[in-house]
Amino acid sequence: MLLTDGGEPLSAAAPAVRWTVEQVLALAPDDASRKAGNRLGSAGPWSDTGWDGPGAVWGLCRGSGSKPYRTVIDTTGPAYKCSCPSRKFPCKHALGLLLLRASAEEALPAADPPDWAGEWLEGRRRRTESAEAGERPEGAEGAAAGPADPAAARRRAERRAGRISGGVRELERRLTDLVRGGLAAAEQSGYGLWEETAARMVDAQAPGLAGRVRELGAIPASGPGWPVRLLEECALLHLLDTGWLGIDRLPPPLAATVRTRVGLPAGADGPPVRDRWLVLAQYDTPEGKIVARRIWLYGRESGRTALLLSFGAAGRSPGQALPVGVTLDAELMPYRGSGQLRAEPGPQFGTPVPAGPPPPGVTVTGAIAAYGRALGDDPWLESWPVTLRDVIPVPSQDGWQLADAEGDSALPVAPAALSRPALWKLVALSGGGPLTVFGECGHRGFDPLAAWAPAVREDGGETAADDPHTLPANAETVPLI
Repeated sequence: MLLTDGGEPLSAAAPAVRWTVEQVLALAPDDASRKAGNRLGSAGPWSDTGWDGPGAVWGLCRGSGSKPYRTVIDTTGPAYKCSCPSRKFPCKHALGLLLLRASAEEALPAADPPDWAGEWLEGRRRRTESAEAGERPEGAEGAAAGPADPAAARRRAERRAGRISGGVRELERRLTDLVRGGLAAAEQSGYGLWEETAARMVDAQAPGLAGRVRELGAIPASGPGWPVRLLEECALLHLLDTGWLGIDRLPPPLAATVRTRVGLPAGADGPPVRDRWLVLAQYDTPEGKIVARRIWLYGRESGRTALLLSFGAAGRSPGQALPVGVTLDAELMPYRGSGQLRAEPGPQFGTPVPAGPPPPGVTVTGAIAAYGRALGDDPWLESWPVTLRDVIPVPSQDGWQLADAEGDSALPVAPAALSRPALWKLVALSGGGPLTVFGECGHRGFDPLAAWAPAVREDGGETAADDPHTLPANAETVPLI
């Protein structure tokens, strides 16, 4: 699956879909790029623009230099190429060109690509043909053969496991001292103690533990009720420590989850799953000095929800990017353990098509039950992806909640979502009526990420938004993040 410039390209089997403005904006790596792209979304700075049936879009954008920037996009990936010095994917010029294309069918003329764009597109086609023929790049045979010395690899793994065990025992002593001395001491000691402990976990090659320890250090400054939250997180950390020290006695799936939570790498070695994947949501979150990008997909045939996770460091945006609301015929390779939702992209077949109806939804009660079942497999899980059907956003004493249209249950909207402008988009989309919402359900509430408005019948009435028999084939996915 092509997700950035330089990845595996796609061959086009049918004319590519023209994206909507919201789908384009959902690809932006950050707010600054989104605003800059909006400023370039008109015809003023552009010349020699065009598009072709297989999905290519190109144009020259006037900038501050003497030469215009050359921008070309393959929307079947998507993938981007621009002569500007930006390290973001897509850059503001690519976003502006896509916004210009989305504004109207006649905004860009249909044409053959110029030489400078055609060379890049032709190179992608050659890589497509090589991939379809089963060819490998030079040196790939050796890379696929695995470690040259399995015994040495096993010794390295044993040494790392020993270092992690030492770090876990030290962490247990710190947690024991905290509980015996009283949680109030955590507020007095400040963040320095926890940062020192986190550094020790990094030395022990347990980055997962280090991240959770840093979160402990921030809890005393998180507002009223922090002692309860601190005790809860300490208990979860103790449970993880206990799981690692007794990992040989755990069932294999739970053992894989513990290894992943501690920070050991896991491979995407599950059987490939080919499906028509609906792109539900895409968003970025800062994690220390890097940015993590999460893309949620839903398989039409398998009914499976999958997570694509990528990272960007040193000022670069994450590599993977997909337009929200399209459907891809592709293979995914799932991870093990707590990464059972996470997958790696595999080959993509054909071009993206309009989304169609949303996933079949569940009630609020069903969403809570789904999260509870997931916690049984992974007690350290923050949230679980679910689609709510027939819910209405209504104000509550502490913010907003999503209430069942035909019941007495409701889920509070997570605090992180209350400050986002998209919450008002959700309220406006509902207009006081029921709709379908996809998001993450966790102990902090429900974080809405996408929504679908109720379908309109021929007689002017409305139908349930989750009914695939009544929603139009091109039901629009509205991003909420």
